[in-house]
Amino acid sequence: METDIKTAARWQRPILIVEDESFVAKAIEDELRANGYESVAVSTAEDGFEAARALDPMLIIADRMLAGVDSLSIIERLRRDDAHLPVLFVSGLTAVDERIRALKAGGDDYLTKPFALGELAARVDALLRRSQSAQDTALVVGPLMLDRISRMAQRGARAIALLPAEFKLLEYMMRHAGQTLSRAMLLEDVWGYRSLPNTNLIDVHIGKLRRKIDAAGETPLIHSVRGAGFTLQWRQ
Repeated sequence: METDIKTAARWQRPILIVEDESFVAKAIEDELRANGYESVAVSTAEDGFEAARALDPMLIIADRMLAGVDSLSIIERLRRDDAHLPVLFVSGLTAVDERIRALKAGGDDYLTKPFALGELAARVDALLRRSQSAQDTALVVGPLMLDRISRMAQRGARAIALLPAEFKLLEYMMRHAGQTLSRAMLLEDVWGYRSLPNTNLIDVHIGKLRRKIDAAGETPLIHSVRGAGFTLQWRQ
């Protein structure tokens, strides 16, 4: 890889460039730097996937074709874990069908080569503004997103319908992600009861929510803390 991931990880959420033409990657890096962005450039689809997982980039700029490999494959893989990472495709493929295919695979925008660097920077700004606007109305923990407007949850590309009580419980747990939440805390803060002796209300709702959030084969997000309560945490 052109940039050492361990060094780059110290930066605050860089933009990831996946481009196998070094002069194009360099021109994009220079333009982003001029606009106040840090960036990391890699040249293969697999390095792009690994860098995206390691760096948590704020946005990906990906060439469609990388040494004969279609970068749609890495975007589709990343979308399984993060449905909200902005992706800008750049490509010499100009056919309308190719643009549609890229957008359906998870791209947010598509810029055909050759392009003006100023236009690329403007599109990056627009995508990041749109992403920030979405985050203002959403809570995100790892691959899980909760939209406070639609009151729907989404894990990767999988939509999750929530009942009102499930929504309140999940919102509270996501706001306190990583914290151990006792049954007493959940009972008071979510349901408004200071005490409710001999009840399994919390365990029942946690069980129902867990079955919706943590499907078979997925890395668990909701964890039981023996003798203490529960926590919602993304553990890769």
